[in-house]
Parts: sequence; C-alpha cells; structure tokens
Amino acid sequence: MPLVNVLINGRAYTVACDDGEEPHLRELGQFLDKRVRELAGTVGGQASESRLLLMAGLIISDELSESMTRVDELEKELAALRGNGAAHNGHDDSLAEILEKAAARIETIADQVARS
Repeated sequence: MPLVNVLINGRAYTVACDDGEEPHLRELGQFLDKRVRELAGTVGGQASESRLLLMAGLIISDELSESMTRVDELEKELAALRGNGAAHNGHDDSLAEILEKAAARIETIADQVARS
C-alpha cells in the first residue's frame, strides 16, 4: 500500500492509499491545503490547526451537499423530460438536444462533486 505525503497549511501528513491512487490523493491534498490556507488568511492566527481543518471540512461538506442536491434536481428534471416527451417550451431544440444538455449539466456537477 503506497504512502503519500500531503502538505496542509505547511504541515506534512503521510496518508496510505491504494495503488494508482497517489496522483488523485495528492490533488485532493492540494485542494484541502488551498481551502485551509484561505481560511487561515481570513481568521488570522486565531484558529488552531485542528480548528482550521474542521472548518475547511465543514465548508467542503456543505458545498458537496449543495452539489448533491443540485444533481438530484437535475436528475429529476431529466426524468421528467424523458417521461413527458419533452415539451419544447417554444424552442427549436429537439428532444435529443434537450436531453444532451441536461446530461452534460449533470456530468459537470458530478465532476465538481467528485473533485470536492
């Protein structure tokens, strides 16, 4: 099992991962580091390291929750479009184009969730 060092707010953490997951884990570490540093910049030296990590985790969790809610909404919208023959609402788009647009939006949000 590979070990990866991630640097969060100037402190190194060693984390184990599955083979082949090292680049992804480093990317996640960089994302978390960026968020923690942003928080540290707003609260100054007033927050401990554990508090900064907690706050960053809560903020990221909130963003993930919002993204998941949006994905659910888009999936319902897509199901409704599939179920009712997709009224065009005065647009010239075909049913296939409408579904492709909705699917692309869902995939974009899913990618954002995965990166979070």
